[in-house]
Amino acid sequence: MNKINWNFNNSYFNLSSSFKENIDPVPVKNPELILLNYALATSLNLDLLKISHKELSKIFSGNLLPAGSNSIAQAYAGHQFGHFTMLGDGRAVLIGEHTTKSNEKYDIQFKGSGKTTFSRNGDGRAALGPMLREYIISEAMNALNIPTTRSLAVVKTGETIVRERNLQGAILTRVASSHIRVGTFQYIAAREKDEELKTLLDYTIKRHYPEITNSKNKALSLLNFLLEKQCDLVVNWMRVGFVHGVMNTDNMTVSGETIDYGPCAFMDVYDPKTVFSSIDHMGRYAYCNQPLITKWNLARFAECLVPLIDEDQKKAIKIATDTINSFEKKYEEKWMNMMRCKLGLFGEENNDKFLILDLLTWMHEKKADYTNTFCHLMKLLLEKDQLYDDINFLNWKKRWKERLQKNNTSYEKCIELMRVNNPLVIPRNHKVEEALEAAERNDLIPLNKLLEILIKPYNEQKGTVDYQSPSKSDKKYQTFCGT
Repeated sequence: MNKINWNFNNSYFNLSSSFKENIDPVPVKNPELILLNYALATSLNLDLLKISHKELSKIFSGNLLPAGSNSIAQAYAGHQFGHFTMLGDGRAVLIGEHTTKSNEKYDIQFKGSGKTTFSRNGDGRAALGPMLREYIISEAMNALNIPTTRSLAVVKTGETIVRERNLQGAILTRVASSHIRVGTFQYIAAREKDEELKTLLDYTIKRHYPEITNSKNKALSLLNFLLEKQCDLVVNWMRVGFVHGVMNTDNMTVSGETIDYGPCAFMDVYDPKTVFSSIDHMGRYAYCNQPLITKWNLARFAECLVPLIDEDQKKAIKIATDTINSFEKKYEEKWMNMMRCKLGLFGEENNDKFLILDLLTWMHEKKADYTNTFCHLMKLLLEKDQLYDDINFLNWKKRWKERLQKNNTSYEKCIELMRVNNPLVIPRNHKVEEALEAAERNDLIPLNKLLEILIKPYNEQKGTVDYQSPSKSDKKYQTFCGT
């Protein structure tokens, strides 16, 4: 297996049993590799071209474990829709931490690899559709320049799994900077063993934030770092109209990467209250609520760190609370800067906020497409839309052009700024569903075509009209978590 160039150095495996369960993936009946991300493999210094399809199928199903791997299921907890639950990897196995030639470390994890101690009556398996969906969306997010876990491979297991109906089983190979979550800290904090909490703190800092190793207050420094990271992340989600759908604390990483693409989707028509998840009946994780939930999750993280911030509990709570309360101002500033970039605005003008909010209000009232409105402003909307002949929009557009003249730079520079911040294509929900439905029939052509388009979202490409247009259906789009 060394011919693949795996380079495992499994530091998380060496932590105590409080943090994980040592367990191998459950072998599958008839593994068949259907997707392999050669570009990602190359960036990881993995050489897969010389390996047979049959052997690759065994490797990425967990039937043939690489030399140097140490398989574990990680323990964590989480607030799921606001309710605290002890969880853990119920259908995922981390096979090891691969280190690249540039000394970057990545978790290699199999998702859908069978039961673990944490499965809670589940079968530990995953269906083909949700695994392909995660592959598509995570790779699209990476191309959109948004921090995310990546997808290396999808293997069909040759087994049937039972959900709402009988479905094809599959395993996804996920690549992440780590799988340490806010929920990981919650799990350890709930055990009320400060030494284990300190161990996790030190491990996380060594793994992700070595620059704060010598900080006088490492716990507080980590809280500040994560607040900054998560603030940047959610602003990026808002930039492209991404709705995560399940922002439980176990789905917030300490690395600042987007994780878990279960019921996620991208917004077509601009509506701040957009919800796609079939189980989010109250809109807790709606598009407009994502910043609020980010802050809420960070508060749960801060609670875990209280014993390590200061020996005086009252003082520690005050420090943590003040830190968390800085989120709104940070978010507002970052969101404003992001929206200025989307509109090609350099510098700051007093009326910028009104200009931005007036556009969003018009988009909401007229049910305008979020992505395509900015494409129209860049003159890159491939199909004419009479909506943009609306008098209120034309009046707004006049104000916008007057603001551009205050940039003290060329119009071309303004458009250039817009083009690196506004994608021409996103994973349109109906195109994702088309690809998944075809894949269920063993037709991967639509999926591969979709991936080809999505990996260059900011580029003008041939044949993108269908991928730029929203669905013509009036039916409300719903997503499902896949467990």
